[in-house]
Amino acid sequence: MDVFYNQQGIGDVLILPIKEGDRNHIKHETYGDVVKITDQRDGSLLGYNIFNASQYFDIDQKGKMRLTEDMLSPIKDLFTKNQLNDVLDFDLAPKFVVGYVKEKSPHENADKLNVCQVDVGEESLQIVCGAPNVDAGQKVVVAKVGATMPSGMKIKDAKLRGVPSSGMICSAKELDLPDAPQEKGILVLEDYYEVGQPFEF
Repeated sequence: MDVFYNQQGIGDVLILPIKEGDRNHIKHETYGDVVKITDQRDGSLLGYNIFNASQYFDIDQKGKMRLTEDMLSPIKDLFTKNQLNDVLDFDLAPKFVVGYVKEKSPHENADKLNVCQVDVGEESLQIVCGAPNVDAGQKVVVAKVGATMPSGMKIKDAKLRGVPSSGMICSAKELDLPDAPQEKGILVLEDYYEVGQPFEF
C-alpha cells in the first residue's frame, strides 16, 4: 500500500488513500489530527489524512512511499489515542517486484499478445503481455494486483481477450523512470536482480 507526503506541496499531512471516491459525495470525520474520509452514500472507507504528521513520524522523503510496519505501528497508536477504533488491516506486501518469465506462449485470440507465466518469488502469476520484446528467461518488473502505477492506474485482475491476467509486466516508461525509451517494450532487468525482491523506483 502506498502513502503520500509532501510538506512543501500540501503541508504536514500524511495521506493514506484506500480507494477512489466521488468528491461530491465525501464525508469527513475528525479524530484529533486524524481525518477519516468515507463515501457518504454507502459508508465505504476512502482513506485517512493525518495532520501534523512530522510530530508522529520520521519522514525523510516526499511523494509516494510504501507503507511499512514501522510506519503502521505509530498510526495504530495515534488512532487508539484519538478513540478511532478502525482496524488497520493493510496489505503491506510490496506491489512492484522483480519477476522471472518462465514461459511465454501466444495468446489464442490475439496475434500481438502473449501469455506469460511469471515467477515473483512466493507465487507464479499468469500475465498477458503485449510488449514485442517479452521473452522467457527474462527478469522483469511486475506490478502486482493492487499496485498503483505512476499514471494513477490501479492494477486489477483482468481478462484480456478471454484469458485471465493477474498483474502487469512494466516498461520503463510506464514506471516513469528517467530517460525511459519511447519505443514500445518492457524493461528487461540485469541478471543480478533477485526474483521476488521489491523494485524501488
